[in-house]
Amino acid sequence: MSNHQGNSESRLVYTTEVGRIKEEKAKEEIIGDGTVRVRPEKKGRGGKVVTVVSGLPLAGNDLKAFAKQLKKRCGGGGAVKDGNIELQGDHVDTLVDHLKKAGFDAKRAGG
Repeated sequence: MSNHQGNSESRLVYTTEVGRIKEEKAKEEIIGDGTVRVRPEKKGRGGKVVTVVSGLPLAGNDLKAFAKQLKKRCGGGGAVKDGNIELQGDHVDTLVDHLKKAGFDAKRAGG
């Protein structure tokens, strides 16, 4: 048996000899039709409203940085889940205005 951990040039990701060596990162894909949709959502959240921003043409750290900017603008918490930004509270109109000023084609969707 040979030790594959010492060889940094190896492309080996998994071996039964020593287990997982390093994780391959999946490339994040930007999904959408160019329109950013902002909608309030209440279902499955204990009656609390969150504002969901979907369709942003951003991924990875850019999306997280933009989410931080939006959270600061709305004065609340939130998270990035499945390529969408979820902000606590009902901030649909505020976010649509902010996104349009930032140069995105944003519109209100849903309730």
